[in-house]
Amino acid sequence: MARDFGAIADLIRIHAQERPSSLALRDGKSTLTYADLDALMDRIAASLQRDGLKPGDAVAICAAASVPYAAVFLGALRAGVAVAPLAPGSTAASLARMMEDAEARLLFTDPVGAEAIGPAPDGTPPRIALDGSDAGRALGDWLAPAGTRPAAVEVQPSWPFNIIYSSGTTGEPKGIVQGHGMRWAHVRRGASYHYGPSTVTLLSTPLYSNTTLVVFFPTLAFGGCVILMAKFDAAGYLALAEQHRVTHTMLVPVQYQRLMAHPAFDAHDLSSYRFKFSTSAPFNAALKADVLKR
Repeated sequence: MARDFGAIADLIRIHAQERPSSLALRDGKSTLTYADLDALMDRIAASLQRDGLKPGDAVAICAAASVPYAAVFLGALRAGVAVAPLAPGSTAASLARMMEDAEARLLFTDPVGAEAIGPAPDGTPPRIALDGSDAGRALGDWLAPAGTRPAAVEVQPSWPFNIIYSSGTTGEPKGIVQGHGMRWAHVRRGASYHYGPSTVTLLSTPLYSNTTLVVFFPTLAFGGCVILMAKFDAAGYLALAEQHRVTHTMLVPVQYQRLMAHPAFDAHDLSSYRFKFSTSAPFNAALKADVLKR
C-alpha cells in the first residue's frame, strides 16, 4: 500500500496467498474466502477475455448487492475492464441509455434488475444471471472452467475503473468515470480508518453508489470482510452487526434514524464498532449526538 500505484485486484491475490481461509465476502446466501474469491476473479477475468473484452471496455451490472455481484465487479477489474453499476430503481428507458452510454459489452443482472430493464431487444448486451435465475445465461454456465487463469494485465492508473451514474436530478443520469489511479489513492487512505484483516464491514447501501464503494474497496484492500445486505431493514441490520461483531459501516442519515428509533436498538451489543460513516444527505446535530451517545 506504500506504492504510488497498484491494482486493487492484485491485493486480493496477496490476501489469498497469505490468509487463504480468511473470509472476504458474505451475504444472506453465500460466503467466499480470499482463496475462493481470488480463484473466482480469475475465472471471471478469463471469461471476459474469452468473449473478446479488452482493457478499457465496460460491462454493466444491474442487480441487488450480493457476493456474485461483488465477485464480478472485482473480476472485471482484474481484466482491466471497467464496471458500470446501475440502479435497478431507474426506468427501463434510463437504464437503456446508461448501458448505451457506457458501451457495455455484457450485462450482469438478477430478477430485480431484469424486471427494471425489461425485455432484451436486438442489439442490447448479452445478459448473465448472477443468481441462477432466468434473468439471463447462468453465471456458472458462462464462467470458464475452474482453475482457468486469465492473461496477465498490467493495469494503468489512467484506465477507467468504474462508471458511476448520477441520480439524474438535473436531467438524464450522467456517467462519472473514475480511474484506477483515483481508486488506489482512495484505498491508501484506508489506513487512517484502521482497516485491516480484523475489519468486518456491514453494507446495506447499494453497490452502484459511491457511498458504498468508498468503504467496500478499502475493506478488501486491507484484507477485511464485507457483509452485504441486499436490502436494508433495521432489525436485520442490528442482528447482523451483533452476530458478526461488525467494526465498520456506511449508512445514510435516514438509516441511522431508523436504527436509533428501533425499539430493540439498546438490546444489541454493538461495542465492536470502530468507525461509522455517513454521507449523501445532511446529518443533523441531534441525530449525530444520539448515535455517538448510544
